[in-house]
Amino acid sequence: MTTTLKIDFVSDVSCPWCAIGLQSLETALSRLQGEVEVQMQFQPFELNPQMVPEGEDITEHLSKKYGSTPEQAAAARENIRTRGEALGFTFNMDKRARIYNTFDAHRLLHWAEDTGLQTALKKALFKAYFTDGKDPSQHAVLIEAAESAGLSGDEARAVLAGDEFADAVREQEQFYLNAGIHSVPAVVINDRHLISGGQPPEVFEQALRQIAAE
Repeated sequence: MTTTLKIDFVSDVSCPWCAIGLQSLETALSRLQGEVEVQMQFQPFELNPQMVPEGEDITEHLSKKYGSTPEQAAAARENIRTRGEALGFTFNMDKRARIYNTFDAHRLLHWAEDTGLQTALKKALFKAYFTDGKDPSQHAVLIEAAESAGLSGDEARAVLAGDEFADAVREQEQFYLNAGIHSVPAVVINDRHLISGGQPPEVFEQALRQIAAE
C-alpha cells in the first residue's frame, strides 16, 4: 500500500545545500517507490533579499556575511562539490563567481506551481546557476530555464515583464519566516515534520518511511 505525503521544499535557487538536499531527497524517494508517493511544492526563501541587481563577488559576500576567510570559503566549496558529485549533481565552482538576487526566479517558480513542471524548473534553475554559472536574476536565463523544463517561454516572459506573483511570493516567504525557518533547505512534511539541511539520502529515507507509517 502506497502512502502519499505532502512536502513543502523551502529553498533558494542560489543555495548549494538546497541543490544537494533536492538530489538527496529524490534519491531517497527512488528507494521508496511503491511505499511512498509525494506531492511536492517548492516554497520561496531568499538568502539575500536585499541583494543589489549586479550581484556580489561570492568570496567577498561570504566573508562579509559569515566572516569566512578565502581559504575557508574554498574548503567549503570543495565539500559542496564532492557532496554534489556523489549524488550526481555537478557544481562547477570555477564558473560561479558571483551571487545574485533570486526574487524573479521565485516568481517564476510560483507561476509553475500548478503546471506539473515546477520540479523540472527548479532543477533547471539549479543547473543554470551551479553547473553553467549563469546569472539567475537575468530574465533571459530564467526564460531559457523555463523552456528547458518544458514550460512556455512566451508565458514565462510575460510573467517576468510585470510584477505578477510578487505579492504571493512575499507572503509565502513571510509565512515560513514566521514559522521559524531561517535557514534552508527546510523540508516540511505534512505541515508538521521538519527536516533541515542538505541531509544524506539515508536520513530522508528513514524519516519518510517513519512518517508514512504513522
